[in-house]
Amino acid sequence: MISFEVGKKYTHGWIGDSELFTTWEVIARTAKTITIKHGDEIRKRRINKWYAEHYNVEAVLPYGEYSMCPVLTAAKED
Repeated sequence: MISFEVGKKYTHGWIGDSELFTTWEVIARTAKTITIKHGDEIRKRRINKWYAEHYNVEAVLPYGEYSMCPVLTAAKED
């Protein structure tokens, strides 16, 4: 499985704008959570178990879960 690594940066896109991307840096992690940073914003998110099982890559939802929410995956390293 592809996993998040502390100190690396990962990027996600936005469904509503194909030219908009946000990059997050992983600043800490446990077996089930990661802490990510974008500018001054720091968020702690649980690794999505369903996504990991189906796609063999760790993923989190940086802004929470909603219909067109962005998905940050360990496969999209910056």
